[in-house]
Amino acid sequence: MFKLFILVALLITGATAENIKNNDKVEIYATTMDTNDNVVTAKGDVVVIYQDYHLSAKRARYDRSSGDLELFENIRASQGENIKVLGEYAKLNIANKERTFAPFYMLEKKSDVWLSGDKGYSKAKDINVTSGVMSGCNPNNPLWKMEFTSSEYNTDTMWLNLYNARLYLYDIPVFYTPYFGYSLDTTRRTGVLPPMVGYSQKEGFYYEQALFIAEQNWWDLELKPQIRTNRGSGLYSTFRFVDSKTSKGSLTTGFFKEQDRYFQENILANNKHYGFNFLYDNNDFINQWFGLNLRGQSGIYMDIVNMNDVDYINLSTNDTTQNATTRQLLSRVNLFYNTDSDYVGAYFKHYKDLEIDSNEKTLQSLPSLHYHTYLQTLLEDHLSYSLDIKSDNYYRQAGVSAVQTDLNIPVTLHTSLFDEYLNISYTANMYAQHTAFKNKNEIAAPTNEYDNGLFARNSHQVAASTQLTHAYDDLTHVIEFGSQYQIGGFEMENGYYDEQKDLFVNEQRGDYCAKTVNRSDSEYAARCEFYNIADVEKRLQLYFSQYIYDSLGNQIIYHRVAQNISYENVNSGVGDLENELDYQITDDFNFYNNLFYNYDENSFSKNFNKISYTGKSLNLGLSHMYKNSFSARPVISYMTASVNYIYDKHYSYSFKHDYDLERSEKRGFEIGFLYQKRCWDFGLRYVENNRPILSLKGSSDSIYDRYIYLTIRLKPIMAPGSEGTGFSYRLPDKSRNN
Repeated sequence: MFKLFILVALLITGATAENIKNNDKVEIYATTMDTNDNVVTAKGDVVVIYQDYHLSAKRARYDRSSGDLELFENIRASQGENIKVLGEYAKLNIANKERTFAPFYMLEKKSDVWLSGDKGYSKAKDINVTSGVMSGCNPNNPLWKMEFTSSEYNTDTMWLNLYNARLYLYDIPVFYTPYFGYSLDTTRRTGVLPPMVGYSQKEGFYYEQALFIAEQNWWDLELKPQIRTNRGSGLYSTFRFVDSKTSKGSLTTGFFKEQDRYFQENILANNKHYGFNFLYDNNDFINQWFGLNLRGQSGIYMDIVNMNDVDYINLSTNDTTQNATTRQLLSRVNLFYNTDSDYVGAYFKHYKDLEIDSNEKTLQSLPSLHYHTYLQTLLEDHLSYSLDIKSDNYYRQAGVSAVQTDLNIPVTLHTSLFDEYLNISYTANMYAQHTAFKNKNEIAAPTNEYDNGLFARNSHQVAASTQLTHAYDDLTHVIEFGSQYQIGGFEMENGYYDEQKDLFVNEQRGDYCAKTVNRSDSEYAARCEFYNIADVEKRLQLYFSQYIYDSLGNQIIYHRVAQNISYENVNSGVGDLENELDYQITDDFNFYNNLFYNYDENSFSKNFNKISYTGKSLNLGLSHMYKNSFSARPVISYMTASVNYIYDKHYSYSFKHDYDLERSEKRGFEIGFLYQKRCWDFGLRYVENNRPILSLKGSSDSIYDRYIYLTIRLKPIMAPGSEGTGFSYRLPDKSRNN
């Protein structure tokens, strides 16, 4: 029969009055109990309850004079719902809040991490373990484990520190670190992130050790120092912040210094690579910043970037699949205020070309001001109109600048006839553009003139369409026939626009300028720089579209055919025939096609095909893009194939191939697999990729890289979805320039 012994005497002799006030009592349940002077001995299924601690053992001994409670044999202890501690000997001092376990074993159930050691000592919320092992795998034969000489764990913060830690995969030592810190919960904290290592014959040994700093909930800082032994070293950092409920931002900066030998051997343009990128998004900045209470929506978006060359991006990571391919940078700041009836915006754009020494002649848009009135209706919704005004300030340090303002007013009259079987509409569009030039004294060529000018015109559109729907037992079929006739009206131009007439010989203005600005040797390219008006083509568009839906409303087929017929004197004739098809063959199979057929060339000008399969374990994708402008521009013929296959809950495989059929050149290739277990992931990838560089001569070359990536993610100390720790080996280059 169980005896209940509540140690009131312990509270009187071993605890202070303050302990009693805080209800620090200890309850002992046991089969038998003996008392000898100040020593109480309990035997047989001993259970001890103290605050949120529950302990069980074969025997217990309590010394009233010292306040020590000792437990012996098969000890199990738990605190709250998560921590389980096992051992053969335990010693607790209630007054001093000290606990000792030998040997020590702890299981944190929430994270599935266990910790064992020769001895564990705990006081208050801190637990110290000496000479132990930690892992998230099965304790009997762990796939990975970390041995350490000492450790510290705080039960409140759930932060674990290991000292002289050695990482083992099975019984093979693979990594040593004098310190390793890890959180057993998901709270953001300061700590060291998994390292990235690699090797390249050209760049040498690569090592990156990231440090994550998160001292407050509203910001964090990630520092990523790296070294490439044969190339150089650098530091990249990202500062992220959340300054309100509706706004957040980040600042990424970086610097890399080349070694003199690598810089000279590779004829690089710069021996230092640096840059930054600032991102910010606020969805209510007017009310927040100016203390207003406007009902409309306001927003500001910033994306400001600068760097001295593309290697700044290429060196920010050792993963060639993330290399930069652009040579031009665009920085943007967008602001807007929006209501149900009006929209006001301001946009700032700054361009930087990395291939030229100076961007003082690069045209910037600082700023563009925009006002738009949403669709308004009259005459019982049969008449609708809107208003759109945009003014662009085109600016540059050297050369002609301009302020260009566009006005667009479409007015539409629409109705339906024959019991809504026929829908007809007429649209009159009023358009005007005014250009005011600045710095006209900096004229590039003596033949160029930059007089302020005004262009105005109207155009007309007449449209007719009908839509029919028929429901079957399992399907619904919707078809639509339509036509739209467009014709220009009056035109008026003076100043700059009137001067353009001398440039047009058997060509439309918009077409001519589109060609001349792409020819740097054209003497007229500068004059066309500010001419961005598209000509109104006198044409007829005929189209047919159809939709097929299943009984649940899911789209099975979307099909559209469109034909343009031009009536212009120069470009008269039948335009390209467009055909678009999206066919959901089954729940898993999809086919998409978009093609344009040119009658004059008797050939396709564009043909894009993609077939994809999306299943539970297999994803397939195969696409081909063909484009022919029938001019001096090269033909584009590009194929992409991808495969992702999940064999079972442990193994998955991936494959991707990008190939330029026109040049018979491989643009990218990747194949790999991922092995996943409950407590670790192991991945291996082989990657080929074209990587751009900026050479000393100012041109952009490319290097064909070949890499082998090894990725290991130890769970749960590396969260699912994270990169884990990785090793990459760069194979010798096939060729330097490609």
